[in-house]
Amino acid sequence: MAVSASLDRAIAALNTRFKAARLGLQVECRGDRLSLRGTLPPRPDSTKTRPHQQRIPLKLPATAAGLKQIEREAKVIAAQLIERRFSWADYLSQAEALQPEGVPLVERVAQFEADVLAQAGPGAAALASRKTTWEKAYAPYLKKLLVQVEQQPRQALDAAIVATLEALPPHSRSRQVACTALKAFADFQGVALPEDIDKLGGQYGSSKAQRRLLPSDEVIVEWCDRIPNPAWRYVYGVMATYGLRNHEVFFCDYQALHRGDLEGRITVLETTKTGLHDVWPFYPEWVDRFGLRQGQLPPINTDLTTTTLQRVGQQVAIQFKRYGVPFSPYDLRHAWAVRTIHFGLPDTVAARMMGHSVAIHNRTYHRWITHRDQRQAVQTALQNHPWQAPT
Repeated sequence: MAVSASLDRAIAALNTRFKAARLGLQVECRGDRLSLRGTLPPRPDSTKTRPHQQRIPLKLPATAAGLKQIEREAKVIAAQLIERRFSWADYLSQAEALQPEGVPLVERVAQFEADVLAQAGPGAAALASRKTTWEKAYAPYLKKLLVQVEQQPRQALDAAIVATLEALPPHSRSRQVACTALKAFADFQGVALPEDIDKLGGQYGSSKAQRRLLPSDEVIVEWCDRIPNPAWRYVYGVMATYGLRNHEVFFCDYQALHRGDLEGRITVLETTKTGLHDVWPFYPEWVDRFGLRQGQLPPINTDLTTTTLQRVGQQVAIQFKRYGVPFSPYDLRHAWAVRTIHFGLPDTVAARMMGHSVAIHNRTYHRWITHRDQRQAVQTALQNHPWQAPT
């Protein structure tokens, strides 16, 4: 669950009050949960002997009510610390207090998986989306952690997490995602990581997307015509025209498009990773060029009680390779985004149609957006200040 901007501001204001009152604690929001962080005595299972920065896993909801409750908890904990009567036993369940050294890591990972999946909203679609997130963003890196611990069985868990991150390519997306996943696992286990752990995540950004050699519009049209299967040709055409993610093609409302809606708008359903949003075609002419008003999707399993969004998306990638398409499905999405920039579509609107934040949109397409803005600024300056070159 994303934290609202108003709650973000409320957390910042509360932390400012804590700092002014010298409570020595700070509210943190991790996912949809609130926790407190501060310099605390070592946990019962810790090998450390001096107080150090740790997180108290209060697991309060990231809501206005949760924020009021955590403020009360912070004042109590601050008083306990001053009076030297703080006890971890008051804040760790019996299972958490006894677990770290006694339970095999593979079982602790399984418990973490159950906790992550339990955070899904109601309905099969929400659970399927959560399973996809687990399989892509958590499981691969926890498997690497298990290998690390198997190879170095005497290594402390915090050191094993750091070693797992350091083994991944620096400034890569894999290391960035692994850092987020392993931090969440450490938080679930009540394991304190180094304060500068985020630096290990690196600075993966948009350089890879900027270097990507995107297919031209002419090449996109050419390869659509080369796909012999009309159902998969329809998938290709929809992705090229609407910039959809692989799986989103199979979770859209095409009724208005099929009824002849002049705008050619389609709706990505809430069962997708990013939820309900409308998308318009760029180019509009491609709706008829690719026959999108009459086409039908291929009959693949989209029952999210038996499959996941990731597996649905993988079917698209497999078909691209089968037909020898010389670029990835995601290249069609990137090409769509760049096309909207050239059209002058506001970044906020394009980001909404792509189902991601404006910050991610601007970071990913920074080079093209900067070029557009510079060109517009130059044109405006020349129009406002006409001059003649000296003869």
